[in-house]
Amino acid sequence: MKESLMTSLIIGVMMVLSGALTMALTPTTRVADQQERFDLEIMIPEKFGDWKIDKSILPLQVDTEVQTSLDKIYNQTLARTYVNSLGEHIMLSIAYGGDQSDNLAVHKPEVCYYVQGFEIIKTFSDEVFTQYGKLPIKRLLAIKGNRSEPITYWITIGNKAVLPGFDQKLQQLRYGLTGSVPDGMLVRISSISFDESKAYRLQVAFIEDLLLTINTKDRVRLIGTFET
Repeated sequence: MKESLMTSLIIGVMMVLSGALTMALTPTTRVADQQERFDLEIMIPEKFGDWKIDKSILPLQVDTEVQTSLDKIYNQTLARTYVNSLGEHIMLSIAYGGDQSDNLAVHKPEVCYYVQGFEIIKTFSDEVFTQYGKLPIKRLLAIKGNRSEPITYWITIGNKAVLPGFDQKLQQLRYGLTGSVPDGMLVRISSISFDESKAYRLQVAFIEDLLLTINTKDRVRLIGTFET
């Protein structure tokens, strides 16, 4: 009888401690609330380098159900198509969310394109070597009918660009252990092309031109900071 009572007491204490620990480790401070406000429409210039907006072409549009889901995740979104003097097009899509906890994780292009009827033929991790450091990126090849769309994207969690998946979760955990909820950004760059290598080279050139144009504060928001 005494042994049964002792077991019950121990279980009760463990449950209380577990609840207290969960509350203590639950992030409560939103990093976004401590930062200066910004506007993606202003942050990303309409014209830079050899690029300007082509308003006749829009990036991939999502259906109403998906858009409703995205509206719950992100505070700001930006979708533009740019064209250069050679007539080459780049589609740029950026989504910013002030809460990148597990409940509001970034919406990956793999999912977004799949629900729009695309088949994801390839997916692999890579890096873009910028003058500011190595930017970890994910590359996809999405096919739908006669449309072939090579895609480059990256995610920032707080002040660091990370690969989706393990690195993303690890960065969220780092903030969580300090009691903070990080903000996050997903930047997607794509083009319609059957020549993957050429498309990815063009996308890298676009990234480099964009990073050279925006100021340091906006650049850090877009690609994070790099360890030296």
